[in-house]
Amino acid sequence: MELSFKNKVVVVTGAAGGFGSATARTFADAGAHVVVSDIDTAGAERVAAGLPSAIAITTDVTDPDAVRSLVDAAESAFGGIDVMVNNAGVPHRKCDLIDLDVEAVDWQLAVNVRSVFLGCKYAVPALRRRGGGVIINVASIAAKRPRPGLTVYNATKGAVITLTRGLAGEVAPNVRVNAVNPVVAETGFVRSLTGSDVLPDDLRRDWVSGIPMARTASPQDVANSIFYLASDQAGFLTGVCLDVDGGRSIQ
Repeated sequence: MELSFKNKVVVVTGAAGGFGSATARTFADAGAHVVVSDIDTAGAERVAAGLPSAIAITTDVTDPDAVRSLVDAAESAFGGIDVMVNNAGVPHRKCDLIDLDVEAVDWQLAVNVRSVFLGCKYAVPALRRRGGGVIINVASIAAKRPRPGLTVYNATKGAVITLTRGLAGEVAPNVRVNAVNPVVAETGFVRSLTGSDVLPDDLRRDWVSGIPMARTASPQDVANSIFYLASDQAGFLTGVCLDVDGGRSIQ
């Protein structure tokens, strides 16, 4: 079954990174106009330059004015928004909760929760102006199967799941709101988590041992799930928080 987004307008935050760039390319390959949003201007421009119909917008997703401007720019460039993907997020360095600085916790709440609130707040009116649309939020399987050393990160992603389910009930039936819950992937997430560009072998073995599919997630695994939940074939799905975890949640 081929899913088409021809002439649809898709906004992806955090689109210079692993999940975001794969998601932007997947929608573009299906015919969408893509708004590539990231705080990393050069990264966003690089991704947008490789897509057939895209613009890059520098966005601090914790800033209400910046997120409002992102939505305005999408409407100005392409006439509206059909899909909003709230993908931007960061982990904190792996450590016990008592060793986390308050400033690090505030940053987690800002990037992982406040940004999703803002993306939804400003996207919903734009989606309604198009007669309806879809919001996809990127949470984490850590919200359901939390690991030690990531307690605050886990909690922020739990908030994204609850926000998704609550908002789905508020804005139905014309706007659908779903989420994906990825397991660990070897993207920029690893750098923020461990300080290294590569997941250490011992940590990889430990984490993969709890994943029945015996590997970490790829950006394309996550992009494919976002793509499906945004499609018309998922038109009766709202409030769904899809585990993209290779079976970790059943262990």
